[in-house]
Amino acid sequence: MTGVSVAAGFEAVVASTPLATGEIADLLSSPSEMTSILVEGLAKASLYLMIASGLTLIFGLMDVINFAHGAFTMYGAYIAGGAVLVLGVGALGLPSSLAAFLLIMLAVFVVLAAAGTVFEVTLIRRLYEYPPIFMILLTFGVAITLEEFMRMIVEFRDINDGQWQFRWGSPERTVPDALEGSIDLGPVSIGGLHPLQILLGILTVVGVWYFLNRTRYGLFVRAGVEDDEMAKALGIDIKRTFTLVFAIGSGLAGVAGVMLMWDPLWAVNVPLALDVLLPAFVIVIVGGLGSFKGTVVASLLVGMIDALGTWAFQVGVVTFTDIDQLLIFGILVVMLILRPRGLYGVEGQGDHG
Repeated sequence: MTGVSVAAGFEAVVASTPLATGEIADLLSSPSEMTSILVEGLAKASLYLMIASGLTLIFGLMDVINFAHGAFTMYGAYIAGGAVLVLGVGALGLPSSLAAFLLIMLAVFVVLAAAGTVFEVTLIRRLYEYPPIFMILLTFGVAITLEEFMRMIVEFRDINDGQWQFRWGSPERTVPDALEGSIDLGPVSIGGLHPLQILLGILTVVGVWYFLNRTRYGLFVRAGVEDDEMAKALGIDIKRTFTLVFAIGSGLAGVAGVMLMWDPLWAVNVPLALDVLLPAFVIVIVGGLGSFKGTVVASLLVGMIDALGTWAFQVGVVTFTDIDQLLIFGILVVMLILRPRGLYGVEGQGDHG
C-alpha cells in the first residue's frame, strides 16, 4: 500500500510539472502580470513594514522583547473597526471616507501610544536591569491578558457571531466602493487598497527615518542605545527617551491594525495578535537588530516572496495553502544559517540608518 501511495504521489507531481512550468513561463513573458505581482508585493511589504516598524524601535533599539506588540495591533484593528461601523465610513464618498479613515488612524495612534506609555512606566521600566527572561515572561503574560480581555468583550457582545471576527459584509459596509475589488490600469490590474497601503508604507519609512535621524529625541535614542552611561553623563534623560520610543512603537502597532482592518486578507479577530507577531519578529531578525534600514529591506523581501507565493497558489503551481508562510519562515532559517546578525545587523546595538 505504501509503494502504491508513493507511486501515485510521484505520478501526480510529474503530471503537474508541465502546468507549473507553463504558468511560470507565462508569468515571465507577461509584463502586465509581473507588474500586478510587483504592486501586490509592495502593498504586502508596506503592511509588514507598518507592523514591524514599531517592533524595530522597541525590540531592535531598546532590547525589549515585547510579545504584547501583536496585541496592540489587534486592539488597533478592533478600535478602528468599531469606529468605522459607528461612523458609517463605508457609506461615505471616497474623499470623506479617506479623511475619516486618517482621523481614526491618528486617534488609534494616540490611544495606543498612551497605553504603551502606561505599560512602559508601570511594568517594563522595572525590568531593564534584569535578565531578558523576566521581560519575556512579563510581556507574554500581558499579551495573554489583553487577548483574553478582548475575547471576553467579543463574546459578551456577540460581535462576531462566535467566530472571533467581525462580519464586515453586514449590516453596514466598511470599505468604500472605490477601494473594493480591483483597479484596471490598462492591461495591469491591481487591488483597490494597494495604492493606499503603499502610500502609508512610504509615509511610515519617511516618518521613522526622520524621527531617528533628524530630531532631537532621535539623537537621544541613538545615544542612549550606544552608551547609556555616557548619555546620562551628558544630561540625557534615558528613562523619558525610552518611554517615548515605547509609546511610538505601540502607536505604530495600532496604526498597522487600522490598515489591516480594511484589508480582506486579514481578519479582525483575537488571533490576529499572534498572526502579526510572528512575521514581525521574522522581519526584525532578518533585517538585523537595531537597523531600521534592515527592517525596510526585509519587509520588501518578505512582501515580494509572499506575493509570489500567493500567485503560485492561485494559478495552481503549488497546492499547499500556507505556502507564503512557509516561504517567509524559510527566509528566517536561511538567514540564521548564513548571516545570524541579519542583513544590516552589526555587533552591539547596530546601525540606526
